[in-house]
Amino acid sequence: MTTLWDTTGSAVVKALSAERRAAGALAFGLALTLVVVVDEQHVSQAESAATAASAAHPCRLLIVVRRQIDAPNPRLDAEVSIGGRLGPGEAVVMRMSGRLALHAESVVLPLLAPDAPVVTWWYDAPPEKIAYDPLGVFADRRVTGTYAAPDPIAALTQRAEDFVPGDTDLAWTRISGWRTLLAAAFDQVSEPAGPATIVSEPGNPSARLFAGWLQARLGVPVTITDAPGRKGIQSVRVAVGEGEIVLARTDNRSAGITRTGYATRVLPLPERGLGDLLAEELRRLDEDPVYAEALSAWSGVPDLDLRPRHREHIWRDPALERAAAPPPSTAVTPPSTSPAAS
Repeated sequence: MTTLWDTTGSAVVKALSAERRAAGALAFGLALTLVVVVDEQHVSQAESAATAASAAHPCRLLIVVRRQIDAPNPRLDAEVSIGGRLGPGEAVVMRMSGRLALHAESVVLPLLAPDAPVVTWWYDAPPEKIAYDPLGVFADRRVTGTYAAPDPIAALTQRAEDFVPGDTDLAWTRISGWRTLLAAAFDQVSEPAGPATIVSEPGNPSARLFAGWLQARLGVPVTITDAPGRKGIQSVRVAVGEGEIVLARTDNRSAGITRTGYATRVLPLPERGLGDLLAEELRRLDEDPVYAEALSAWSGVPDLDLRPRHREHIWRDPALERAAAPPPSTAVTPPSTSPAAS
């Protein structure tokens, strides 16, 4: 491992080349470049998830830590390793301070693995518009996590407004098991489906995408019922002919599926960690039309999958925005001029 303090982008590129020469065969066979964007307080969690995902998909892992954007002087500290604490692949952790944090692409672009797809993952709340962040503009796939937003449902709505083919969200990945089990249950069904109900914790973005998927696939109305005090999706109930199909959690590792007139079957439905979710998204490096279909059905924004597949970077400077903001009101209420006062 090589640690560089107050360094430059060219020095990081040279350090990575030196590590590759020292590692030999370990440095070859990269399937993609994974760019992780995270703030300082969540670096450890993001590193753990990215390391787990990179173990399943050999990649060059580039972790960008933006910190102290308002610092007067730009600074870059980097850790370069191959086969170290961040897994068997190539990894570079870059902590950027000052104005450099707004131009992270100037350091990241020379480090991308040649002729390999690029996936950018925002660990924290996703940007309002991905075009604001050049680390998302040059990526082939963009993975967000609306769970990390202060208002996950508003963030998911914004993802629909800002959608471009190639975008996805880990709220969608979380329901892969639910969709698989429910789709399998319909393999033996010939009756038409009716209204559906999803029971979930309040404000769960995965439940909204699940509802969108059911609406798009079955063409039925879907109601989402809140279950305060519970975590995640608890059950989904779909009317079928004169009966119904119910898929409900029994614990954090399994769920029971029941169809009217048949015995309940208990099937595996484990709660997966962040690393497993990210690894699933790295399995496909093309766009996900089913996600676009579900997001479109839930949000009411039509034809998401028909949008242009290219973004233009939109420059956004938080410092300039704060300077342009109107100052807080300092109006003072005038003293009373009532007859009694005079």
